[in-house]
Amino acid sequence: MELALRDQSNDGNDPVVLVIDDDPDVREGLSALLESVHLRSRSFGSALEFLRSQIPDQVSCLILDVRLPGLSGIDFQTKVQIDIPIIFITGHGDIPMSVKAMKAGAVEFLTKPIREQELLDAVRIALDRDRERRQCEESAHDLRRRFDSLTPRERELMTLVTAGMTNKQVAAELGITTVTVKVHRQNMTKKLDAKALADLVRMADALGLPRTIGPNGSGNSNGLQPQPRSVSDLPEGLGLEAPLVADCDREHDGKLMK
Repeated sequence: MELALRDQSNDGNDPVVLVIDDDPDVREGLSALLESVHLRSRSFGSALEFLRSQIPDQVSCLILDVRLPGLSGIDFQTKVQIDIPIIFITGHGDIPMSVKAMKAGAVEFLTKPIREQELLDAVRIALDRDRERRQCEESAHDLRRRFDSLTPRERELMTLVTAGMTNKQVAAELGITTVTVKVHRQNMTKKLDAKALADLVRMADALGLPRTIGPNGSGNSNGLQPQPRSVSDLPEGLGLEAPLVADCDREHDGKLMK
């Protein structure tokens, strides 16, 4: 089950807290609490009402009641494809339910009556998490765009270089001169805006490039040389720079290559 539409008008990109609770008094109280700390909110009486709405495409989090008419909060979390961080609230929770919700990625599981500061702290954590996710996705998309601008030869060169091969080894592998390798390498690093080899390694890891090199330069688990994917494996004196790609969750590794 997916969210169909997302509202592109983001009101200055201010964060918004989304609330799903079938109790109008609870919705009103949460809206007032969030407004008191200058946070915008939108409320819904059911999961179905939420799914039928245009969800703002901006930093957000979801305060979700466990017991709802129709699709319950727990079922919503497991069945709806949504990246928005979830904070569960309930007056009827138990330990197995809370464990299930937290294992599925919930930010917090709070029981009613809710302590206001505890909820606000959870909202802050959830918004920070969503902001970081969006920055990570933006960095990944930018890297994908830069990688797509490389020529086939430059992409091949990147795989070999980040596998730990020297220019001389790359030249022998590709059947070209060392001078030609240096030219391709210079063009590649310029397009990728890489300052050092360590940057290229981070980019290759984020892109999911093969970690080993086969006899013909292709990815192969039985390849000739392991890639130095850890920066600590690289030779000294490379002028290590700050990562050019946000440190996304490892579950996203390799998706850029698909």
